[in-house]
Amino acid sequence: MPPSPTGPAEADTYMAVCGHTHLFPGARCRVQGLPDPHAFAGAPAPIEVDLRFSDAMITEARLSTEHPAGLVLAVPAYTTGAGTSIGGRTWVVRALTPIGDEVELTIGGASRT
Repeated sequence: MPPSPTGPAEADTYMAVCGHTHLFPGARCRVQGLPDPHAFAGAPAPIEVDLRFSDAMITEARLSTEHPAGLVLAVPAYTTGAGTSIGGRTWVVRALTPIGDEVELTIGGASRT
């Protein structure tokens, strides 16, 4: 999944705005455009997301429910706006919180499986 500097790769992909240039335990991203954020937070389904980081870099990712660790966000390797290479990683999602018309993902640790 190559990073995209311009925006979502597909119409059925949701934008997720992240407050930092990379993910880490405790980081938060807000998924936008879900038809029913409250229902999604209560019973998440697998979706494709475009992570938009604070340096305006965008990379594709997948929110998955089929992983042995539970709800995870699989993020491929990408490069930050400053040129730092970030390795691909699968992150456990610690919490989903509906906030207005968005769902906030709170990242836990990296998946060990």
